[in-house]
Amino acid sequence: MMRSKLSAFLAMVFFAIALNAQNSSGSLRGLVQDSTGARVVAADIEVKMLASPSARQVSSDHRGEFRVEDLTPGSYRVSVSARGFADATADVSVAVSAIRDITVTLSSPSVRQTVGVQARGSSITEQPIDLASSVHQGIVTSQDLEGLPLPARNFANIAYLAPGTEPVEPSDPTKARITAVSTGGSSGLNNELSVDGGDNSDDYIGGFLQNFSPDTIQEFAIRTAQEDADTGGTTVGSVIITTKSGTNDWHGDTAFYERAAALNARYPIENPAPNPKQPFSRQNYVGTLGAPIRKDKLWFFVAFENVQENASISYSPASTTQFDALSTLASEGLIPGVTSIAVPPNAPIPFRDYFGSLRLDWAQSAKSQWYMRSSIDDYTTHNSLVQQGTLPSTGLLTHNNYLSMVVSNQFVFTPTLLGKFVFNASGLHLTQSRNSDLGYALAFPFSSTSLTVSGFETFGDNQFATPITFFPSERNQEKYQFRCDLSNARGRHAVNFGINFIHEPVLGGSFPGNTETLYQFRQNPTYYLNNPVQFTADQIAGASTSNLGGSFSQNIQRLAFYAQDSLRVTQKLTFNYGLRYSTTYGLFSGSGRSQLKNPGYLTLQALNIPLVSGTPHDDRRQIAPRLGIAYSPSGSGNTVIRAGFGLYFNDLAQNGWATAFQAAGAPAGSCFDPVANPGGQENAGCVPGGSSGGTANLIAPNYRTPYAIHFSGGSQHAFSANWALSADYIHEQGNHAYRAYSYTGGTNLFTPQLSVTDPDQATYVPDVNVFHSDNRSSYNGLLLHLQGNVTHRFTLIANYTLSKAQTWGCVLGELFDYVNGVCNPLDAFGPGDYGPSGEDVRQRFVLAGTWHAPGGIELSGLSQAESARPFTITTADNKERISINGDPTVLDQFRGTPYIQTDLRVARPVHLGDKWSVMPFIEFFNLFNRNNPGANYVTNIAALSVPSADAQSGNVTNICTNAACTTTAPISNPNQLRLAGGALGDFFGPGTTVGIPFAAQLGLRASF
Repeated sequence: MMRSKLSAFLAMVFFAIALNAQNSSGSLRGLVQDSTGARVVAADIEVKMLASPSARQVSSDHRGEFRVEDLTPGSYRVSVSARGFADATADVSVAVSAIRDITVTLSSPSVRQTVGVQARGSSITEQPIDLASSVHQGIVTSQDLEGLPLPARNFANIAYLAPGTEPVEPSDPTKARITAVSTGGSSGLNNELSVDGGDNSDDYIGGFLQNFSPDTIQEFAIRTAQEDADTGGTTVGSVIITTKSGTNDWHGDTAFYERAAALNARYPIENPAPNPKQPFSRQNYVGTLGAPIRKDKLWFFVAFENVQENASISYSPASTTQFDALSTLASEGLIPGVTSIAVPPNAPIPFRDYFGSLRLDWAQSAKSQWYMRSSIDDYTTHNSLVQQGTLPSTGLLTHNNYLSMVVSNQFVFTPTLLGKFVFNASGLHLTQSRNSDLGYALAFPFSSTSLTVSGFETFGDNQFATPITFFPSERNQEKYQFRCDLSNARGRHAVNFGINFIHEPVLGGSFPGNTETLYQFRQNPTYYLNNPVQFTADQIAGASTSNLGGSFSQNIQRLAFYAQDSLRVTQKLTFNYGLRYSTTYGLFSGSGRSQLKNPGYLTLQALNIPLVSGTPHDDRRQIAPRLGIAYSPSGSGNTVIRAGFGLYFNDLAQNGWATAFQAAGAPAGSCFDPVANPGGQENAGCVPGGSSGGTANLIAPNYRTPYAIHFSGGSQHAFSANWALSADYIHEQGNHAYRAYSYTGGTNLFTPQLSVTDPDQATYVPDVNVFHSDNRSSYNGLLLHLQGNVTHRFTLIANYTLSKAQTWGCVLGELFDYVNGVCNPLDAFGPGDYGPSGEDVRQRFVLAGTWHAPGGIELSGLSQAESARPFTITTADNKERISINGDPTVLDQFRGTPYIQTDLRVARPVHLGDKWSVMPFIEFFNLFNRNNPGANYVTNIAALSVPSADAQSGNVTNICTNAACTTTAPISNPNQLRLAGGALGDFFGPGTTVGIPFAAQLGLRASF
């Protein structure tokens, strides 16, 4: 008794705190009627989870309706009894973040009835229609994760089964193996992820924080539009994961996966015969176990996975030719301090990963249920960031450590009133150690492609300063989340309230602290073999010395309140409406110091440059309404029409602004008048002029939290119990996303204390980067989804998406990302700066299914086909877009090639008695061995086959017709400049939109 009261007290106390987490439970909604269709009032309904003593009791209301909220995803037995009727039972599956509708028809008391609603929804191919929600989502279960081929053993490989999603490259080199999913034409960094109700988002760079083994996941929902008011921290989509738990039955798995070079096809672009085949091997070791500690009371589930991968980068003949030329230049004494450069045939990239997860579930009483989950992901990567155009000296040893813990309690105050409390603690510690510390790096055009960042440097130190942004050598993130929700399903209403709070006392890192020089050459090494004098001249001209050193840190609090109601207006019509308010504290402080202490701000004030009028403040205007309807016109439950509107706020990832936090975090010196007395002590805190390498980094004062407006409408119809089709239209309008304005002292930024033509302008005026939140974007998509069972042996889904995503940018365009910049800060919305996003896939088709063939063989496959993605070709310095015959190109004008890949899995389960089964299998990836460069094309003019004069001017008028470029021809088509960049890997990790060649994987799984 005391324990129940204590649980009730805790639930009420913690109903004052939490943030940006989503409901990881499901709901059951039903109608009780008699054989004539008349409603049955005051029927007793028990909803009991199978293989668990967990049960809930409710009664049907005066309309014969009932609703049960916050059910753990899984299979349930629904028992219905009413005076004057026979009892009835039904087995029903409840999915994460979904509402399941059932109708129970009671018969005369002479017959005990089993209702014809069986436990289904064990796969995304068999999801029932949700008649109550306007949320667009797909639900993926553990059966999908185990049954379909996963090239990277990653749940994101399956998320693409949901309509409106796309593959996307891992977008952060500091956590290259973390999964990513694109929704709404974005990079995926603006998606929000929760695991067991706990926030798992990366607030530094965006996207997902900690990775989880697929064998840990029970199921997940990927939501592509119209989330309810309980969801924040996203402008596009969200992913809700629930992990496996123990039951009264002992159960578990052990599995082994094997891949090797002998099972992979050769990639002729980079590894042509007769060269030795590129080394590769990978093994996955998996083990899970769930069992009762005390039957009907306490359970545990533990999972572990180890990845042992020995991959390598095999250099293409083109890269090897450039490396050999660079080695010759070194032997001729042209590279200071280096007389020889080794050119290996490949660069090994060993990778080791350890996943672990432990979950405890405790049924404290009939009213109080607890669970605790703790997880770890620890991995190391050697030669990290080495790409096809870079030597191993540019690589890193990366070590990532992730920890998380979730504690949750659900308390039943009354049959209709529930409280749920979640405490979540998570942490990341990352270190990156360089392979070399020469104090400089050499960068050549052939190393820079659209999908490489470390490729900016060819030899020497990895500078961490890239064409995209800065990446730290150390990252730390601590997050503590408190969340409490109340739900009350009463009468026609299902009301939810929540107060959410996140505290991040540590969100920061540091950059390398030594002074370094980057030598950026305008030509490739082969050019300089015949022009050694030009090598020295270009080395001097392309030198830039900097020190990125210093830490950056934030201490942030995020607070949100929400209220949501699902109103069943009639049996056919449900109206969903809600309101969310959120805000942030400390967003713009660096190490506890305001941006008023930023030396760049003080310097501009001292120079009387009115570029920024003040400093930014936390945005308190984040009011987000959510509206939606779900209408079933026939009342039979076979058809539903949905429509919705909502606002979604999401603070941008802090990575793009890290230099501004770093600047504010350091103790500020004084800066009064650097022009009048540049050497005076009172001006010791001024940022030096641009000619001396001085750069100021500031955040614009008129900051607004980025948000998106969602409009959607569509319909879903079940033709039968086995077939369903849906069609949805989604419009998403993005506002106030991040962009960087870069000014050059003495060129487009001047102090009024000197004449504009005074050559000393650059002596006193620094280069300035101002970070604005003024970008705009749009996404429009038509989503078609078909699911069904062809026979009892064959299930399938088919998705088709027709979409268009556009944004403002200079050389890169992404929706709600940190990479967008402006070409001309004096004309930030200039001609050609609005174009497709990097993930603008106009058409995408997905087909997946499983066939239970004769002889017990199971065949499952996943095919993807999508139209080409865009890319931009830049000038040699990567700062602007090229021109063709004097006409400037526009953002993402060029397109790569369509992506087509088919993966297949062949398995033969062998059952040993009632409990054990053993399943050997083989998986084939890129079954037809299609070359899929995607959008990985050469994006720097200096690396293309054009005359040197054209490469230096940035205006292409001719193309070379032989290797030595002694003969040329006028360019007549922009596609003549498309040159595939190759790449077995891609941005920062294993390929998704850059396909791998044919590969096979052997495996064995034992289950009980």
